[in-house]
Amino acid sequence: MNSKSIIPFLALIFLINISFASALVVDADYITIYPGEQGSVNIDVENNQNFDIEEVSVQIILVHVLPDGTSISLPFTVIGSSEKELDDLDEDDDDSTSFTLKASTDIEPGDYNIPYVITYVDADDNDDDYEKAGSFGIRVSAKTELDFAAEAKGASIETPILEQEGKLSLEIINKGLGEIKSMSVEIFPQGFEILSKSKIFIGGVDADDTDFATFNVIYKTTTPVLKAKITYKDFDNNDQIENINLPFKVYTSEEALEKGLIQKSNTGLYIGIIILLIIIWVIYRKIKRRKKKKNRGSE
Repeated sequence: MNSKSIIPFLALIFLINISFASALVVDADYITIYPGEQGSVNIDVENNQNFDIEEVSVQIILVHVLPDGTSISLPFTVIGSSEKELDDLDEDDDDSTSFTLKASTDIEPGDYNIPYVITYVDADDNDDDYEKAGSFGIRVSAKTELDFAAEAKGASIETPILEQEGKLSLEIINKGLGEIKSMSVEIFPQGFEILSKSKIFIGGVDADDTDFATFNVIYKTTTPVLKAKITYKDFDNNDQIENINLPFKVYTSEEALEKGLIQKSNTGLYIGIIILLIIIWVIYRKIKRRKKKKNRGSE
């Protein structure tokens, strides 16, 4: 075969390979599921070339074997069979099948690629086996699960006292599996006066973690309520708002003393003793001077 005939021949082989390589168009649903939950993915296969195919099979691959023999498993389980058969596909024909995938309970939220392999044969030549590999995306999201607690303290003691300054804190507990982002806390006084800013930006709160928003206040009643609006972005970057009302206890000085929450101050007693000692010393000095004068007069 001369060089002039080789070039068209190679070009023909190249075009044939491209034709067979692109014989299938695969489209899969993009779904979102949560840890421990399952979802159905529909896979559509279209034969868009000028030949018929048959014995079409779609297989989900969740275990990848490395060259050294070790394997890596994706944190999913196929409910039912991981391989499905499709109808024979004539030119421009299509068929679909579905797989139910369940995410493991301890899966890390995020985006995953699920590999698949499609095998088929040329309807005109059953000896020619073909394979198409690809992947589709699936998102594992994290449900938002927040808890809140109010913590009231005095300015320099642990117990909040009526008509005294103190620190009022809102504890935010992220019990979910995903990070909370761009969080801010705004409080609305009910039974206390705010001395600091009423709105605080916290930022992110990691999964299984806590953070605090602390405000300087003066307690005005013994039964105040921490009313707050919390805004944040959830794991999927959606804006969320939560409104809370958390009652808490404030003590009068008498109640705190009676319950042993604070100790009675002895400052006044100490001052009184010092004043009394000064008075005694002054009186003593005067008496001593008078005695000296009397003694001098009698001489």
